Order: sequence, then C-alpha cells, then structure tokens
Amino acid sequence: MNKANGLYKVGVIGGMGPASTVFFMDKVVQHTEASKDQDHIDMVVLNHATLPDRTEILASGEHQPFVEAMIKDAQMLQSLGVSCIAIPCNTAHYFYNEIQKSVEIPVINMIEEVVLYVSKMPSVKTVGILATNGSLRTKLYENACAKVGLKAIAPSEGSQKVLTDIIYKGVKGGNESNLAEFLTLVEELRDRGADVVLLACTELSYFKSNTLPLYCVDAMDVLVQKVIELSGKKWK
Repeated sequence: MNKANGLYKVGVIGGMGPASTVFFMDKVVQHTEASKDQDHIDMVVLNHATLPDRTEILASGEHQPFVEAMIKDAQMLQSLGVSCIAIPCNTAHYFYNEIQKSVEIPVINMIEEVVLYVSKMPSVKTVGILATNGSLRTKLYENACAKVGLKAIAPSEGSQKVLTDIIYKGVKGGNESNLAEFLTLVEELRDRGADVVLLACTELSYFKSNTLPLYCVDAMDVLVQKVIELSGKKWK
C-alpha cells in the first residue's frame, strides 16, 4: 500500500451527502485513540457534493456519467498517494466493482464489512434494513446477507415512504428529524423478526447522536472502525 512520507493516508469519496461526510470524518477523529494531533489519521477528502443522487441514477438506468465521476475521483485519490479509499455512502456501493477495478489500491467494501460484522454477532439470523429506495431495489444488503446465511427484511411500503422523507426532507434537507418517528420504523422491523436493525444509509447516522437500542447497528460505525483498523490505529 502507498505510504506518503511514511504515513498511511486514507482517501474519502464524500459529498453523498455532505453532512454525512462531515459526520464520518468526525467519527474517525473521535474514535481514534490519540493523545496529540500527530496520532490521528491523515485523510484526503473529496467532498463531491455535486454527484447525482444515487437512487435517482439507479432508477433512471443512466449509470455511466455517475460511474465515470466516481472512477475519476478514485483515480485522483490514488494519484495523491492514499493507501485505501472509503466511500461513506451505502447506495453508491452498487458500483463498487467498477470503482475497485479502476484503481490499484483497496477500496473498502462497506456493504461486505457491515454484513461480516453483523454475521459475527451472536444469535443473529434476521437483519432489518433501513436504507434508501435505491439500496433496497438493488438488494445490496439482501444479497450480501444471503451469502453468509442471513435473512434480510425491509420496511413495509408505507414505512419506507416515511423513511425516505426522513432521509431526504429531514437530514439531507437540513431539517430536524423526529426521533420517535424513526424509532417506530426500527420497532416495526423488530416486531417482524429482525434480530438487529441496520442503519444502512449514512444520513441515518444522524440518529446515533441519540441513545439508540443496542440492536441498532450503524453501517457508518463499521466503516469508521475499518478505516481506523487499516490505518494501524486503535479504536477508542
């Protein structure tokens, strides 16, 4: 792996959305065991906010412009000497293979890492997925769960509409989101048999600033932990 000046550098393709990218960076800083500035992880962050909405791209079927933009970002980060690339956006991982093939450095597969993490949790057989319409339509988590023998369930149609409003009108729109409304969606999946509930959209990490039940797993937390681990640092 590339090490510029002897230091491990993480590249981040962000901006999907911008608030989630800032939250991701903050989590990396907050959870890296460090006693001074120099103990933290060097990061090169592309806050590419003008990338098209991933769900809209998937619905339209016009993938190529988005894929080309992501590949350009990945190659730019590689040219800047980063050692690996993190993408704090679940839905964008539908294009993971194309992005990984375009560079010689590892691109962390957030979906696989999250499912691997959940599969190691005791007595977990069914996973509830709170995600964008794009992630659900493409069965990103459903397929990954099936590979390790886990069952994935999604919200009902009505609940998914509520979740979409929370993501787009709430967090992405810069408006206050209702914690009680969100927890109702979590409990619906629990009532239908989910052993754990995945916050499988980085906008939903917003709710981790509150105290959520232990059976809620934030996909962003798993990505942050992987970044810290790859950087040779310790999780705090």
